[in-house]
Parts: sequence; structure tokens; C-alpha cells
Amino acid sequence: MNKEYIGIVVEESLDDNRILNGLDIRKLHITGQSDPASRWHMYEVNVSKEEIEELSKHIIDDWYMHFWKGTDIIAIFKENIFQFNYQDKNTWDEVLNYGRSIGVPEEQLDFHIKGL
Repeated sequence: MNKEYIGIVVEESLDDNRILNGLDIRKLHITGQSDPASRWHMYEVNVSKEEIEELSKHIIDDWYMHFWKGTDIIAIFKENIFQFNYQDKNTWDEVLNYGRSIGVPEEQLDFHIKGL
């Protein structure tokens, strides 16, 4: 399986965190909130397209993940998968409109292509 994509998986966005056991995890970052219940567990992973499709089946409502290979991005939501180019902002319209329609905050619709 060609794990050509890099991405960040937030454990709290999954309906079953056991899917993490099968992923190639590069790094882990836990956010610094003082209340443990408010912390996010963020995993930088190397994944294949097949693993991205499997993750899309386990993401909960109102969350998304994105993965990149160079400037090619795949963004997954519970009901949709979008592919676009990071450098060509004209290719972002559909994914931005969808993200906004489900209530993703504007500042989270930036699709950074850098790791943890």
C-alpha cells in the first residue's frame, strides 16, 4: 500500500479511535488546555488513498480532516470527499462552501500543508 499522503488526524473527530491502531503515525501532539476533556490528540500520519477513504467512514459530524501530497489535497467530511490544489484557490470553492454549510469555523478552513 502506497502511503503517499500526509495528514493530521484528531482523535476526538473519530467515532472509533481504534482505527488509529492501523495507521502509520509519525508524531503525536496533545493540545495544552488545562482541562483534560478539552484537549485534542493530534496524530501526524502517512496514509494511502484507501486509508483516507476508510477514515472518511469514521469521522463524526461537523469535523473534517485533510491530507496532502505536495500541493494536492484530499479533504474528508462525514458525507463528502473533496480533492483540490492548495496553490490554486479557484479549486477551493466547493470544499469551502461545504465546510461553511456544516458549521466549520472559517479560521479552520485553511487546509495547511505542514505537519505538527
